[in-house]
Amino acid sequence: TENMIKKLRSKQWWKANYKRLIIDTLIVLFVLGVVLVSGLLIWVSTLQIPDLSSFSDRRVLQSTKIYDRTGQILLYDLHQDVKRTVVPYDHISRYLKNATIAIEDERFYNHPGVDIRGIARAAWSNLVSGGSGQGGSTITQQVIKNSVLARDKTLTRKIKEAILSLKLERVLSKDEILGIYLNESPYGGTIYGVEEASQAYFGKAAADIDLAQAAYIAALPQAPTYLSPYGNNRDALDARQRSVLASMLQNDLITEDEYTAAKDEKVEFLPQAVSGIRAPHFVMYIREQLAKQFGEDALESQGFRVTTTLNYDFQEHAEEIVTKHSAYNLTRFDADNAGMIVVDPKTGDLLTMIGSKDYFSKDIDGNFNITLASRQPGSSIKPFIYATAFTKGYLPNTILFDVKTQFSPKCHADDPSSESPCYSPNNYNHKFVGPISMRNALAQSLNIPAVKTLYLAGIKSSLKLAADMGITTLNDPDRYGLTLVLGGGEVRLLDMTNAYSVFANEGTRAEPRSILKVEDSTGATVFESKVETKQVLDQNVALIISDILSDNNARMPLWGPTSLVYFANRDVAAKSGSTNNLRDAWLMGYTPNLAVGAWVGNNSNKAMDGNTSGLIVTPMWREFMDYALTKIPDEKFTQPKIDLAGVKPIIRGDYIDTDMLVAQAQTSSTSINMGSMLGNIHTILYFVKKDDPQGPYPSNPSADDQFDNWEYAVQAWKNNTYSTMLSTSTPTTIGTSTPDTLVPVVDTTILQNNH
Repeated sequence: TENMIKKLRSKQWWKANYKRLIIDTLIVLFVLGVVLVSGLLIWVSTLQIPDLSSFSDRRVLQSTKIYDRTGQILLYDLHQDVKRTVVPYDHISRYLKNATIAIEDERFYNHPGVDIRGIARAAWSNLVSGGSGQGGSTITQQVIKNSVLARDKTLTRKIKEAILSLKLERVLSKDEILGIYLNESPYGGTIYGVEEASQAYFGKAAADIDLAQAAYIAALPQAPTYLSPYGNNRDALDARQRSVLASMLQNDLITEDEYTAAKDEKVEFLPQAVSGIRAPHFVMYIREQLAKQFGEDALESQGFRVTTTLNYDFQEHAEEIVTKHSAYNLTRFDADNAGMIVVDPKTGDLLTMIGSKDYFSKDIDGNFNITLASRQPGSSIKPFIYATAFTKGYLPNTILFDVKTQFSPKCHADDPSSESPCYSPNNYNHKFVGPISMRNALAQSLNIPAVKTLYLAGIKSSLKLAADMGITTLNDPDRYGLTLVLGGGEVRLLDMTNAYSVFANEGTRAEPRSILKVEDSTGATVFESKVETKQVLDQNVALIISDILSDNNARMPLWGPTSLVYFANRDVAAKSGSTNNLRDAWLMGYTPNLAVGAWVGNNSNKAMDGNTSGLIVTPMWREFMDYALTKIPDEKFTQPKIDLAGVKPIIRGDYIDTDMLVAQAQTSSTSINMGSMLGNIHTILYFVKKDDPQGPYPSNPSADDQFDNWEYAVQAWKNNTYSTMLSTSTPTTIGTSTPDTLVPVVDTTILQNNH
């Protein structure tokens, strides 16, 4: 052994024996390879390969059926009206043929049915990207998969597919195989084959399709549900079409001039033709989820029975209500569309989805689901900002000054401009009320206190809370700045309703659900959802928001005493929102066991006519709420706990800090007079550190970037409001320096009226 070790460590031994070692290693590898290949061949020989004569017997599709939550009402049978028109190969546009080859199998005419190079390229691409986005299947393999074999994703099936593909290439020509693919591939919904696709999308025969249209059709088979021109992923379809054109150019299937002309062509799709469908926007939303979860193939072949969360009773009434009010809104407010979402806050169940006033409308692209579109929320985003502030220690009683304020430190405090870099917004009525509590500011949807609240709460903290509660689209804090609280970002109605559900459910978020159960053709359950919940907001903070949004007295200056958001005998919280130039009108409302979000506007983003969102969207929302409340139990909001003991006056609701005055008076043994009280009026930043409102007083308030501008605005308000008192030469004594006997003796009506 020692001699052997010495030999191995000897360079001379390696030089003398390396050739023999290489030869021995190659022999061993060769033997192992032979054994492995032999074993593989033996295993393959045992596989039951279908006879190619069965190729002419097309596999019967077992259609997926989608039901409401009862499992009794059929919403849609995905393949009940399958349309497939077979046309001769020479009746198909060369653009369609070449586009399909370019995007699906660019070496189609150069491989024997299986493309080893394509498989290797796809494997390498997926390895590098860390995903499984590219496949190596040839057109021939896809024909076999669509026609003969079951679509399970197993190694055995892939081997059978490869063997049958090699066989098929020996009995059919390339053109015949391509013709079968083009006549039988899925192109969206119940549309199979390029002839049906050409007629359905463009009203043309497959022979007459131009290059740009052909590129769109060729783009679809990869993911016909997701890439549907009638869904919300038109951008993805456009990108795929451009990819088809680029691949055609790269493979010399079109000229540079043809490429440029097709790329610049504006392609119009015909309106969607769908029959026998209930709750169409909801069904298409479900279909896309199923395709993502199980794959397009499974939807065609597994015979799924899908029980959804849809409450069809609510859906029917919501559709009728939206249709009726949309007709009025179009005439009165020039608003051509509307949407509505209804959610169960306790389970996360999507009960109703109205994606437009009419799914089949040609005038507004009715099949586009507005509840999934990103739109500016206006003031309906404000509750999330206030909730963040309450989480940090601010209270509904906390006083902010609703006065004209310049929020950009780069601009002078008396500059009223909002031209970049300045920012000085107005309230909806261009009036200012002076000091006001956070409760009243939120209930009355005042803008200046809301911007101040966002600064105090913090933009990143507010966005994190909104995301935790279910808003998925506010991902760029640097873009929004302080405009966020006035609707500067974009959100989806579906997300907003889910997020408001968290307030309804006392801070607990129920994971959104739209599918309850999926069964296969044998009745076996292949998927079943469970209610999943997580506390994402402090319970008491959620209760505070609900208390404010259902406080009829607090919102009375905005809405009046008996408005459409007031329910005499039920606890209902509500918040409206509208954007600049009234492009979007929102009404978000909820009870402890139901959340309803409604939107009105124009798909084109054109401004509506009118003054406030409340007049436009609230009647529609209210009519549905009136019906829905008769169908659900009467539940009350739990009252929040608000402890004012030991907190600073400005946090507990007094904009004159009497605690500070008493301390000063005790120190100097002087009386507290009107002069000292008025001299104690400051912006909230004078009394609090914004991230620790109930902590110690700031030692240097002016260190805060916003302090100077906020303080300037407050002092300007004070000088204007109390000009007479401030000009009095003799201070008026209003109490003593003893805290227990500090009782104002002057008429304080003017102070009270400005709270």
